[in-house]
Order: sequence, then structure tokens, then C-alpha cells
Amino acid sequence: MSPNQITLVRLLLCFVSIALFQAGFAAGVAALALLVVVLALDGVDGYVARRSGRASAAGAAFDIAADRIVESVYWIFFAAAGLLSFWIPVIVIARGGLTDFLRAIAFAQGQTAFGENGMMRTWWGRLLVGSRASRAAYGIVKCAAFFALGAQLVLDQAPAWRALLAAGPAQGLRVGMLALTAAAVAGCLIRGVPVLLEGLKFFTGGERSAVGRG
Repeated sequence: MSPNQITLVRLLLCFVSIALFQAGFAAGVAALALLVVVLALDGVDGYVARRSGRASAAGAAFDIAADRIVESVYWIFFAAAGLLSFWIPVIVIARGGLTDFLRAIAFAQGQTAFGENGMMRTWWGRLLVGSRASRAAYGIVKCAAFFALGAQLVLDQAPAWRALLAAGPAQGLRVGMLALTAAAVAGCLIRGVPVLLEGLKFFTGGERSAVGRG
């Protein structure tokens, strides 16, 4: 299976998991397992691309687009389910739209999002956005937040768990879920700052070039 096919499968499984989350407790458990698979496949496509020598700028762009879709779908779904504020998916999607817009401009000028030919020029930009440590840390926190949200949604459908909603364990899980969500959103915004600041250089430079050609 090619890296792009793995990415496509991940997208399809994301929507299947959303459908299962809404089909009762037993289906919700299956949905939670699928959510784990979807999140795990995020690293598989890149690994296969590097190992098989099929890594490309277009493939990396497709992977980023798939990440954005999966992330947005889950945030919107959990907000619609009443677990999150409406503003969380709004903030995350707006941030993603701005950074992807600037990355597209940089890509048109020969710069990729990550790697040796990446658009990040400052050391702190490369550290926060391009480094494997930063990407892994953010990915772990985001995955933990999605899993906690999914687990909360599944447990809310269990009669025994609903009876314990006012008890300490249930409230502790809810607090942990919200803490992980806040950490994931904070990481999303922090990692977006270098892209916005450095991406604006490509935007203003491209705009000047367009005026000059006119």
C-alpha cells in the first residue's frame, strides 16, 4: 500500500468512526478503537514514504491536508456532541486555514512546510514547527485529547457511568479531558505563530512580484 493510499484510508476511517460514535454504546467502543487506528496511521504514511523512497512534496502536502481534515472533523464532532465549546473548532480551523494559505504561497515559491527546503528560517521556527520533537509532542497531546473526548462520549452512553457522573472518578476524567483539550489547542496556536510570522514574508514578497510583473 502506498503512502497516499494509507492517508486516504485514514480519512475514510475517520468518517466511519464518527458514524459509529452515534450508534450506541457498543458501536461507540468500536468507534473509539477506530479513532486510535486513525491517529496511529498519521505516522505510518510518513514512515512508509521514507522507507520506500516515495517521499515527495505533493505527498507531504496531501498528508498535511488529511491531518487538517481529520483534526477539524473530530473537533467539530465533539463540539456538536456537547463536550466542547463551539469556539474551539472555530479557533483551530481558522488557525489551520491561515497557516495552510501561507504554506501554499511558500510552496508556489519552492518552499515546503518541513524538511531541508522548509519555509521556516529562524531557529525557533524550525524548533516549534519543523522539529520531530515538537511535532511528536503536539501529536501525542492532540491524540490524548481526542481519545479522552471519545472515551467520555462512549462512557456517557453507559447507564452505570451516567449514575456516577457526579462522583469523583467521572468528574476527574472530565477535568482531564478538558485539560488535554486546552493543551492541544494551546499547542496548535503556539505552533502556528512561527508559520504566520515567517509565512507573511512569502505573502508580501509574492504580492510585490505579482505587481512587478503587471
